[in-house]
Amino acid sequence: MNHLFYSERLGFRQWRPGDLPHFMEMNADEEVMEFFPSVLKPEETSDLLARMANHQIEHGYTFFAVDELETSEFIGFIGVIDCKIDLDCTPCPEIGWRLKRSAWGKGFATEGARACLKYGFDALGFDKVCSFTPDLNVRSEHVMKKLGMKKQGHFKHPKLEKDHPLEQHVLYLIHQDEFDL
Repeated sequence: MNHLFYSERLGFRQWRPGDLPHFMEMNADEEVMEFFPSVLKPEETSDLLARMANHQIEHGYTFFAVDELETSEFIGFIGVIDCKIDLDCTPCPEIGWRLKRSAWGKGFATEGARACLKYGFDALGFDKVCSFTPDLNVRSEHVMKKLGMKKQGHFKHPKLEKDHPLEQHVLYLIHQDEFDL
């Protein structure tokens, strides 16, 4: 399947055109997109996939397409991109994940994010990586804690309207010397 690297149960790879219909379905799921301002329209998902593929070409990393190895099924993305907002810790890469609902509750987000941190620190030479999520997204914050990331505080996301229910975010950070596989 041409995976770039693996965890115990997951393969991480570049995006392919065949991923688009599955990615569109995932991004149209209201539960998957609960902590985003809205679900994504098909053209928005297509644009996002193109941006992630281009980020891979330009930087050597991205939010990678992720397959469950046992089934070879595309389950979403986990990876690292350049953080696009100005935070106390930037510039630095941002780790993130989005999985389809059928992949929830299996530990894939934590396992995959741990593999991506290892890849980022070992293969790409990152010295630190951040992650953030709306305060309401306790599941993603729990993953950050399980990764050994340290809470840096809260901020208002600059791309969300003032007083938007998701405006308040929590910020986490991990340095290479703090990462313990």
